[in-house]
Parts: sequence; structure tokens; C-alpha cells
Amino acid sequence: MSRLSHSEIHMVHRIGWLRAAVLGANDGLVSTSSLVVGVAAAGSDKPEVLIAGLAGLMAGAMSMAAGEYVSVSSQTDAEQADLAREKRELAETPDAELEELTQIYVARGLDRDLATKVAIQLTERDALATHARDELGISETVTAHPIQAAIVSALTFAVGAVIPLVITLMAPAAQLVSVVAGTTLVALAILGAAGASAGGAGLVRGAVRVTFWGALAMAATAAVGMVFGVSVG
Repeated sequence: MSRLSHSEIHMVHRIGWLRAAVLGANDGLVSTSSLVVGVAAAGSDKPEVLIAGLAGLMAGAMSMAAGEYVSVSSQTDAEQADLAREKRELAETPDAELEELTQIYVARGLDRDLATKVAIQLTERDALATHARDELGISETVTAHPIQAAIVSALTFAVGAVIPLVITLMAPAAQLVSVVAGTTLVALAILGAAGASAGGAGLVRGAVRVTFWGALAMAATAAVGMVFGVSVG
């Protein structure tokens, strides 16, 4: 009898890098486009707009990397602290921990006898990993990776930020605001749909929610630029 291989890759397996990638690209596109639109609306010439955009790209990429690293490192520290506490409790009160695991399986639908057998067998195999997964909700799939998150966020921010800068170089100075804003909205819709697709969600919903907030950000910065109406050059 031949054996059928069955391999599954679930969307949750991508959560570590997908969240950082979508956040970075979206932030890079929205913040840089908003900066370009705001500075251009204030009456600045194209060179000043480009300088502001480049400065925003560099500062934003570094800020994203630092922010993601600190944030995810905090999550990792919390996970490690919980695991250390669980390891200590397993050594000091193994019977209480076994009963706790049994109650978890009973709450999930197993009868008492079966839950006890499952708890005993899994504890004998790897007690700490079992409690980490079933009691604390910590597994390899969702474990935080600070360096990975920082690198992905910085790179995707830079990629997103490059789009409005390229458009700024190509667009006529007189139509700079409208061209950058329009192109950014299209790019945001594509990004939102792509992120939703990678995460297994609806394309239209993903595109709409990203585009809405991007449009709101650009409108706010454009309003600020027009209200002050002074050149930053």
C-alpha cells in the first residue's frame, strides 16, 4: 500500500514576517507620500520635496527597524519569563501541573479519563513544550523573532518609500501633488490586496482598508501644507 504524503502550509505560519512586511511597506508608502504631498502643497520646489522624501525614507526605515526590534524583543522576553516560570513549577509541583493540563483537555472536550491519559503521555514526552503550547499558547509557529522583524520592516519600508520618490522625479512640478497622491492610492490598493491574499483574507476588503487610511493621511498633510502655505526651501 502506498503512503500518501500530506503537507500543509497554513497562513499562520507566515505571521512572523508577514505582519512586519505589510506594516513596513504600508508605512513607507503612506508616510513618505504624505510627506511629499505636504511639502509640495506648502509651495516647495521639487528638489526640496525630494530631499524631504529621502530624509523621511532614511529616518522611517531606521525607526521601523528599531521599533520592531524593541517591540518584538519585549514579546520574546515575556515568553522566556513565562517559560522559566513554567519550568520551575514543573519541577516543584508536577502533580498540580499535570492536573492543570488535564483540566485544559477536559475543557476542550475530552472526557476525564482520556484527558488524563493524554496529559500523562505528553508530559512524559516533553512537559515544558506541552505546557508552553497548550497552557501558554507559545509555539514555534508564533514565536517572535526580533531581528527578522526588524530587517523585514526596514527593507519593506524603504521599498514602499521609494515609490512616491520615483513618482516625484517623473511627475510634472505643477501636478506633483495630484500625481503622487493618485499613484499612491493605486499602490496602496495593490499592497492591501496583496497583503490580504498572502494572509488568506478578502482582496477587496484588504485594498479598501489600506487605501482609506492612506488617503486620510495624505489629505491631512496636504491640508497642513496648504494652510501654512510657505516654502521649506
